[in-house]
Amino acid sequence: MATFAKPENALKRAEELITVGQKQEALQALHDLITSRRYRAWQKTLERIMFKYVELCVDMRRGRFAKDGLIQYRIVCQQVNINSLEEVIKHFMHLATERAELARNQAQALEEALDVEDLEADKRPEDLMLSYVSGEKGKDRSDRELVTPWFKFLWETYRTVLEILRNNSRLEALYAMTAHRAFQFCKQYKRTTEFRRLCEIIRNHLANLNKYRDQRDRPDLSAPESLQLYLDTRFEQLKVATELGLWQEAFRSIEDIYGLMCMVKKTPKASLMVVYYGKLTEIFWMSSNHLYHAYAWLKLFSLQKSFNKNLSQKDLQLIASSVVLAALSVPPYDQSYGASHLELENEKERSLRVANLIGFEVEPKAENRVALSRSSLLSELVSKGVMSCVTQEVKDLYHLLENEFLPLDLALKVQPVLSKISKLGGKLSSVSSVPEVQLSQYVPALEKLATLRLLQQVSQVYQTIQIDNISKMIPFFDFTVIEKISVDAVRRNFLAIKVDHMKGLSSLVNRVLRRKDSGIICLFLAESLSKARTMIYPPAKKAAKLGEALSNLAEIVEKEHKRLLARKSIIEKRKEEQERLLLEMERVEETKRRDVQKMTEEAEQKRIAAEYEQRRNQRILKEIEDRELEEAQALLHEAEKRSKRKKKPVLEGEKMTKKVIMELALNEQLRERQEMEKKLLKFAKSMDHLERAKREEAAPLIESAFKQRLAEEAALHEREQQQEIELSRQRHAGDLEEKRRLARMLENKRILQEKVVSSREAEFTRMKRERQERISQIIQSRKQEREARRKMIFFLRSEEERQKRLQEEEEARKREEAERRKKEEAERQAKLDEIAEKQRRRMLELEEKEKREREEILRKSTAVLPKPAEPPTLGRPAELGGAAPIPAAAATAPTPGPGKYVPKHLRTKMDGAGQAPPPETDKWGGGSKPDDRPSWRDERKPPSFGSGSRTSWPASRR
Repeated sequence: MATFAKPENALKRAEELITVGQKQEALQALHDLITSRRYRAWQKTLERIMFKYVELCVDMRRGRFAKDGLIQYRIVCQQVNINSLEEVIKHFMHLATERAELARNQAQALEEALDVEDLEADKRPEDLMLSYVSGEKGKDRSDRELVTPWFKFLWETYRTVLEILRNNSRLEALYAMTAHRAFQFCKQYKRTTEFRRLCEIIRNHLANLNKYRDQRDRPDLSAPESLQLYLDTRFEQLKVATELGLWQEAFRSIEDIYGLMCMVKKTPKASLMVVYYGKLTEIFWMSSNHLYHAYAWLKLFSLQKSFNKNLSQKDLQLIASSVVLAALSVPPYDQSYGASHLELENEKERSLRVANLIGFEVEPKAENRVALSRSSLLSELVSKGVMSCVTQEVKDLYHLLENEFLPLDLALKVQPVLSKISKLGGKLSSVSSVPEVQLSQYVPALEKLATLRLLQQVSQVYQTIQIDNISKMIPFFDFTVIEKISVDAVRRNFLAIKVDHMKGLSSLVNRVLRRKDSGIICLFLAESLSKARTMIYPPAKKAAKLGEALSNLAEIVEKEHKRLLARKSIIEKRKEEQERLLLEMERVEETKRRDVQKMTEEAEQKRIAAEYEQRRNQRILKEIEDRELEEAQALLHEAEKRSKRKKKPVLEGEKMTKKVIMELALNEQLRERQEMEKKLLKFAKSMDHLERAKREEAAPLIESAFKQRLAEEAALHEREQQQEIELSRQRHAGDLEEKRRLARMLENKRILQEKVVSSREAEFTRMKRERQERISQIIQSRKQEREARRKMIFFLRSEEERQKRLQEEEEARKREEAERRKKEEAERQAKLDEIAEKQRRRMLELEEKEKREREEILRKSTAVLPKPAEPPTLGRPAELGGAAPIPAAAATAPTPGPGKYVPKHLRTKMDGAGQAPPPETDKWGGGSKPDDRPSWRDERKPPSFGSGSRTSWPASRR
């Protein structure tokens, strides 16, 4: 490490090293001087040294050296002359930018220069080999070799300057200027990665500034000038992010602006808020978040209408139309339908966060938060009078989509309105943040909304509809796109649609009818099913309560016993579970106690280690202070030894602090410097008198020597002039002799020249004639090729048209055949339906007739005999038509009692007594034939269960 008595010596030494080409040694010498503790008092020489230092750092691309030097120089200049640091930093950035631009221009010039030896060759062999080996083009190689290192150094320069100026309240303007230049660098050269890092760096600087706001020399954000600088930086960051297409970084910049305003509790000016909401509209549109996009447009409209006095009526109409179209572009269903609870919570938090950004409340209150929705947005548009400012086309579109009920021709009426709206828009003359408004960007979203509205209205009118009819009613999209839109709407619970591609039908469900009338329909269905069950299974008569209780007593006792056993087992299981839980709780408590004990021991060990580390740090700091004090005292003693004064300052031992000793040493150095300047001034004065005396004595001697020198030089000039004239005469005579000698060959030279010229003219004429013949041949051949190609193209087009015509004829024939088959199938199905309907009516008539006959028979039988208590038990022979065996005791029974079985022979006796015997009924309730033997046809006939049953009979049975 070189030691210099004065800073000027170091600068002089560095210049000498630069002259001989040793720039590294010169940089190291200046670096040692700047980082030395001997030169901590600012002086003008240090500024010149820093200028030279940064020039060397830029020339050699030593960013680390530059950062160390600027940090040390900041320490020197912070309290004395901060403007010097500003000048050095500006010079540093200017040099880095200039060298980067120079390298870029050199790369472009190298790429555009014509540096080839053979103009007919495309590339040199070595260029081809290099391109095949490296795999990159010439411009890529030149950029990598020339431009990229300087761009890296320029980026490192910006980072270094921002790091140095981040906590300096006196250089806030320079910090903002550096940030703006870094943004422009990223924008000019499309450096997206560096832009993200730069935004993160600035964001961290603001966080640290807010965290350590009580430190000295920190910027005060409550000051209007500081706040304006920081806001301008954030808005420039927002603009560059949108121009680079970094929408996520642009949204983070919006959050940075909002966080900065919440930090200082102050709302920015209206001009800045216009830029804020203008960029918000772009961000939300690129993220396909139409709801927030519409709210941002509404805020922008309110600001422009309130604060922009130069806003023309046309511009206001365009902005209002954009607000209404953005609101209509919002999907009419809930996007979060069907999401999980965690997703709903996250969406709620995100919506509240975005609502704060759009509302821009620097002190948001929880009770004032309102969730954003499409319905509230549309009502707000009407209440704020936005609809009165829009164009007539937008009003018509709003009326069609929100108020009209046109289930068949809604899309057809919307289409011409959208075509007119797509042509509206243009540049705005008085809105700087939104220079241009194009309403055509909302047309796709509005077409989707018109499709949803049409499907919603059609579902309220029709249950099924043909897919072809839907495609005709919606001219915007193909049916595949319509199907995707419908699937999304069904998933969001907006529509209920089923599509059958085999039948070409679409089933629609009216969600309003299903919600309101579903309970009534279910009630009617339940009553009908209950009646049908009662007719099929009629309820039996209830027995006595005591008999029922006695008959079910054993079952009840068994059930009660099982229930008690189950309850006992449940109680036992609960006891075991309780014991297990108690054991588990004891084990958990023991584990917790051990963990707490372990944490206590670890905390004690950490406390002991921290105390030991603190004592060690204090000891190291004390040793450092003692060493610095000793160095200061040694410096003071050395200064006293150099001093010639007899009276020396008395050291007070431990009472003398380092600051006092440094002040004494600096005062001593200042006194020595002043004495040295006085001595130099006295010596210069004496040297001035001596020099003047010497010049007065030497003046006459110099004059006489000058006159003598003039005479000598005049004689010498005359002599040299005569010699030159003689030499010129000799050269002229020799030239004349040479001319006479060469004049004899002049005729031969002329003959040779004519011969060469004639031969070359003949050769040129021959080559010109051959070239004309070759060109005519080429023209003829190309003409023939074009003719052949034209004929081939005509033939191919004719063939394609013929094939296409044949294909269309074949498709038409197939289509006619399909329509004919469909028509025949429909006619055949109609005939079959008619035949089935006639059969059903005939069966209903037969069943109704049988029912009437059966009721008539039952009515007659109940009028003659009382109904038996128990149904008769019929054996297998009776079921097959044979007579049951008659017991002997029954023959002598005079009159059957009520509830007894009456055989056939007794019924004849009763008939003789004057009573009409009732017809015998089987277990199905049907009457038998006179001979009590049902035929084979009656045995095969299934029973009828009343009018509600429907029986299908074969055609042969009917």
